[in-house]
Amino acid sequence: QVQLVESGGGSVQAGGSLKLSCTASGNIFLTCGMGWYRQAPGKERELVSFFFSTGRTEYADSVKGRFTISSDNARNTVALQMINLKTEDTAVYYCVADVNQLCASSPKPVYWGQGTQVTVSS
Repeated sequence: QVQLVESGGGSVQAGGSLKLSCTASGNIFLTCGMGWYRQAPGKERELVSFFFSTGRTEYADSVKGRFTISSDNARNTVALQMINLKTEDTAVYYCVADVNQLCASSPKPVYWGQGTQVTVSS
C-alpha cells in the first residue's frame, strides 16, 4: 500500500506564500515522478506541477514563475513552494505519484493524497 500525505495548506491573503509538502509511505522505487494537481469548486482538476524522476519539471502556465516544485533524491517526497498567490489559486491541492512501469511524457497519476485546501483571499 502506498499512501501520500500532504501538509502545508491553509488560508493566505493574495500575494502571500505557502509551501505544500507530501511524503509517500514506505519506499517507492522506479516511479515516474510525483507532483501536484488541484481542483477548485465547479472547475476541472488540473495539473499544477510535476517532478519527473528524470529531473525534468513541468508547470501549468498559470503558475510559472510563482510556484517551484522540488523533490528528494529518493523521489518519495515532493514539495511545492507557492509565492505571490492569487485568488485563482484557491483550490484543493492533491499530491500524486506516477508509478507506472513505463513513464509517459505526461504525468499518469496512480496514487492520490487526501488533498489539502489552499484558500487565497483578496
